[in-house]
Amino acid sequence: MMQTPQTDNSLPKEERLSGKTSISKLMEKGKFGKVPGLKFCYLKGNGLGRNRILVSVPKKLFRRAVKRNLLKRRLRESYRLQKSILPPETGTDMMFLYNSREIMDSKTIHEAVSTILDNIGNGEASK
Repeated sequence: MMQTPQTDNSLPKEERLSGKTSISKLMEKGKFGKVPGLKFCYLKGNGLGRNRILVSVPKKLFRRAVKRNLLKRRLRESYRLQKSILPPETGTDMMFLYNSREIMDSKTIHEAVSTILDNIGNGEASK
């Protein structure tokens, strides 16, 4: 059985930020910023040659797992489609934290993630 080659638009497991040490390092040393509906934190130079993301939707905002999962899927998908904005050589760890009580549609999330990636690419966190 022949495997199909991975497209550049995929989001493999290696590009997911996980592990207590990596996450705590991001939270301690990372730069924070906000766009409407989302908070973000990033730390450049993970030494891996690829960007990694972490997506979080608090249970405090959405009690139902179905809604939380929907929003996480939308966030990951909009990042996946736009991850070429940031060159992977920078090795940036990012965290997207949803902080709106309303469920944003995919287009709004797409625009917010685009703004975040532009900010990270320019090295500025807009507070």
